[in-house]
Parts: sequence; structure tokens; C-alpha cells
Amino acid sequence: MSSASPGPHPLPSDLRRVALPLVERDAPWYRHHKPEFGPIFFGRTGECRFDAPPPDRAYGVLYLAADVHCAFVETFGHGHVGRGRLVTTEALAAKRLVEVRFTRALRLVDLTESGLARIGADLRLCAGDYEVAQQWSGALHDHPAAPDGLLYRSRHDPGRLCAAVYDRAEAHVATAPRGTLADPEHAPLLADILKTYAFGLW
Repeated sequence: MSSASPGPHPLPSDLRRVALPLVERDAPWYRHHKPEFGPIFFGRTGECRFDAPPPDRAYGVLYLAADVHCAFVETFGHGHVGRGRLVTTEALAAKRLVEVRFTRALRLVDLTESGLARIGADLRLCAGDYEVAQQWSGALHDHPAAPDGLLYRSRHDPGRLCAAVYDRAEAHVATAPRGTLADPEHAPLLADILKTYAFGLW
């Protein structure tokens, strides 16, 4: 086994003739959003891992978590790597939790297990350089199979799943508000989340 550093993840080669590892998922998703904005945002900012690549940012991407624990750590876990973990009640109250469903099953490229190797990628794609990941996003978006998005593991909790959904699925989105994690009815859920991620509440 080589001891050399793996270096940066390579850019995608021609994937058009590769059989994509597609999975269908018909289950609820979750995400947090600021109350002044709507619950659904197919972003084109280039600030997130699997956004459309430059220069044209040709499509939008919606980021979702497969459960509320994952939605919490993907929202509040940033900035806490290697630092003390505290979240305030005010911060929780400032983010609305929404349940997201689709009126049909999503067809997602599975980047969680062997699917990575099947398309010539590895875990660096889901935890490394954003510019490289966006080039892969573009290549997978443009594949003849026209997937609805990507299924991948949370960087903050690899045991949980996330999705980056392309805006070709936008017409099929339905949402249901779930309040905030500061709401009293979510107290048991919040307690379990804080225990799971060793966060303190202030």
C-alpha cells in the first residue's frame, strides 16, 4: 500500500458512456432556512459543494438532509470543527425547519458507497475541493441519464445522507413547515441531537 498523499481529486473524464449508479428515493427530506426567505432555494451562487460549475452556473441546486439530525449538523456544524460546540436558542429560533417531499421519486447518483468507484471517483469528491466537486456536478448533471441530483454522505456525520437536487426536479417539490428546533414540541428531538453531536445549548 502506497504511503504517498492522494493529492487533490481528479477532474471528471467523459462520463457520457458510463452507467451511472442511480438510486430512487421517495422519502421526506429536511432543511433549515431563514424566515425572511422561502423554504426552497435552488442556488446558483457557486458557494456550495455541488453547485453548477463556472462560468455560466447553468442550473440551480437544492441541498437537503435525509433526517433532522443531519439538517442540524449541516446547518450548525460549520465553524465548529476543532472548536467548542455551542448553539444558542436564538440561533435555533432564527432558522425554520421544513420537511421537503417530491411528488415523484428522485433518481439520484449514489455517491455513498461503491457508486463512487463505478464513476472513477472517491471520497475526496464529497469532502475536498469545491471547484473539483462542481466540475463533477456539471458532468453528472449533463449525463444522458438526466439524474435529479446526487446522494452523498454528510461531511460532518458520514453516517447520515444528504442530497444535492438539480432544478430539473423543481416542479415536483412540496413542503411542510415544522417550526424551529427551539419550539417546545421539539425538545426531546433537540435533546437527542445535542447529545449526539456533543453540543451545548446556551
